[in-house]
Amino acid sequence: MLDLKFIRDNAELVQRGAEAKGMTIDIPTILSLDEQRRKLIQEGEALKARRNEVSAQIGKAKKSGGDASDAIAEMEAVKNRIQALDADLRTTEAKLNELLLTVPNVPHPSVPFGRTPEDNKEVFRWGELPVVDFPLKPHWEITDRLGIIDFTRGAKVTGAGFPFYVGRGATLERALINFFIDQAIQRGYKEIQPPIVVNEDSARGTGQIPDKEDLMYIVERDQFYMIPTAEVPVTNFHRDEMLGEKELPIRYAAYTPCFRREAGSYGKDVRGLNRLHQFDKVELVKFVHPSASYDELDALRTDAEHLLQLLGLPYRTLLMCTGDMGFTQTKKFDLEVWAPGQNKWLEVSSCSNFEAFQARRMNLRFRPVNGSKPEFVHTLNGSGLALPRVVAALIEHYQTPEGKVVIPKALHPYTHFEVLG
Repeated sequence: MLDLKFIRDNAELVQRGAEAKGMTIDIPTILSLDEQRRKLIQEGEALKARRNEVSAQIGKAKKSGGDASDAIAEMEAVKNRIQALDADLRTTEAKLNELLLTVPNVPHPSVPFGRTPEDNKEVFRWGELPVVDFPLKPHWEITDRLGIIDFTRGAKVTGAGFPFYVGRGATLERALINFFIDQAIQRGYKEIQPPIVVNEDSARGTGQIPDKEDLMYIVERDQFYMIPTAEVPVTNFHRDEMLGEKELPIRYAAYTPCFRREAGSYGKDVRGLNRLHQFDKVELVKFVHPSASYDELDALRTDAEHLLQLLGLPYRTLLMCTGDMGFTQTKKFDLEVWAPGQNKWLEVSSCSNFEAFQARRMNLRFRPVNGSKPEFVHTLNGSGLALPRVVAALIEHYQTPEGKVVIPKALHPYTHFEVLG
């Protein structure tokens, strides 16, 4: 959520920022409700001051035996007006807050303007794309032949997008999770194991609602949301808290299964592991001082890139354009790994800075050591990493002419085998 005073003072900037993200907001109504709210508060405070004056007059009149009937009548009228104003204020603030929740974060000035993925800017590339003398197969053909991922039985048991990992396929998945968590711990993150369902306040705190309800699975009976990412519970871990400045930065790493409806997804891009409804991911979350948040974003991106380098998987880093960013972000980098069996890039991580947007929704602040007034922290998160497309790229990148898959050396201590097949 943006600060109301910031919106008031920067209405055109906020409007342009929303339009750059391809979103529609109602700034005139927000400003009108804000003005109405301030007038109601002003009138209410003046009447409450008058109520105190009249109360004193009544007390004096009664003490001296004078007639207080006019003052009592005025007191009654003032009381009734205050009650009416308070009711109007509650209604106005409710309407205003509802609209404020629909205002997206403003893109950082360094973010390129654009509407399509073609407008994203490649800022880094690592690794050589494989050149081989045999036809490369997509991962779903390899996993099916090796019997390590079963999409058909997953669809039978649950539905499309809910695969079984079998035998060494399950071992590989578990190995990657442990590898990612261990690497995060080595780089200064504290491991945390969060719930995989959250309440409405948590979903609202990180901006999943009222923006992404259609993408989440909802446990309607208990009004819980299945998490689309560990970002939601982990970022809410400190909701409604006052942190000390010396505690910052705080860095957490969490593994969870993630659940996404992926409404509207269809076609070749959903083949195999490319787009699942349930998948595993290790998430990196940071709570940082506002002055350090963009340095921390660069460090977060480096932490995620380091994993792909250890696995020997070629990748590129994209600075996402305004139209390819989400509702909550100010700046976002995507990491895309090369999947040679499909001859395409696959996104495996998004590293984002939200500045104070989420913290304001969650009422998460820190108290400066110099004694000045509390400030909102800045929050960041990034996938470190999302597993399905990493597995897809790994299988396609390390396939052999015989149909086997070589396991990267970094994973040998976790898999305890060196070849699939």
